[in-house]
Amino acid sequence: MTVNPRRISVAPMMDWTDRHCRTFHRALSRHTWLYTEMVTTGALLHGDVARHLDFNAAEHPVALQLGGSEPADLAKAAKLGEQWGYKEINLNCGCPSERVQRGAFGACLMAEPQLVADCVKAMRDAVDVPVTVKHRIGIDTIEHYGFVRDFVGTVADAGCETFIVHARNAILKGLSPKENREIPPLRYEVAYQLKREFAQLEILINGGVVSHVEIAEHLHHVDGVMIGRQAYHDPYFLAEMDQRYYLATTPIPTRGDAELAMQAYIGEIVENGGYMGAATRHMLGLHRGIYGGRGWRRVLSDSRRMNAARSRADVVALFEEARTHLRPDMLEAA
Repeated sequence: MTVNPRRISVAPMMDWTDRHCRTFHRALSRHTWLYTEMVTTGALLHGDVARHLDFNAAEHPVALQLGGSEPADLAKAAKLGEQWGYKEINLNCGCPSERVQRGAFGACLMAEPQLVADCVKAMRDAVDVPVTVKHRIGIDTIEHYGFVRDFVGTVADAGCETFIVHARNAILKGLSPKENREIPPLRYEVAYQLKREFAQLEILINGGVVSHVEIAEHLHHVDGVMIGRQAYHDPYFLAEMDQRYYLATTPIPTRGDAELAMQAYIGEIVENGGYMGAATRHMLGLHRGIYGGRGWRRVLSDSRRMNAARSRADVVALFEEARTHLRPDMLEAA
């Protein structure tokens, strides 16, 4: 049985889903599809490409999310992404922040479906990996189904076969990005209807998913589920994904397994002159709700001690101290 590789994914999240975060998530799930933070075309075409695109091969499968609205620039940026080894190029048509709007991309692009189609075509002509689109179900007060249906239909005609539907409207003025994730109501039925109408397309759903019960329900209606902040704040939620949704027979990793994998990874970072806290900040939810978790987090979020770590031995010592706050059986339990 072939399983859709994007059946479960972790959303692109600014300031969070960097390569250290993705390496941590990969220690918990080998198959969950991962996305980068959004990278703008300007950052790639006029900035430090390696800083934005470098990643560890162990993170695969990983997709690059781009922000932009100029077809030629997006084509060049997509080509760079393919050359650096990303398995998918995703166009951001869902971010509602005013900063992104000033760049004329993100959710405001939903008002210009033909431009999005032109962007998708340009990228598809430039690369051989899939080009996908992440979008909302409407903008501002436009809530009728026909708006998002026509958007998807127009972009699909340009060759896009995968749509990630954040099942909320984007309010372009008056709400912060955080409020845009909470205030507009979730309307999952819109994504379900898109899948019914465009059965040939791959439709993934995003927004507010926090449990396996919810994932299972969504998978009755769409092809995949994208997890957002739940995966960041409670990362051990990812540990069962391979067995539940990818038919994996490998053991579910324990919290201790993930911690030791990251301990080794962070030791290498530090010995190459990196900052320990750049990686440990993404791990702080690992022992969420576990007795002693607060003490564990306190050790691994002490910026003074993170700065002082200069060797693998320093990293090991800090992790060992953090683990003294936990019961050993909690590290070993799946």
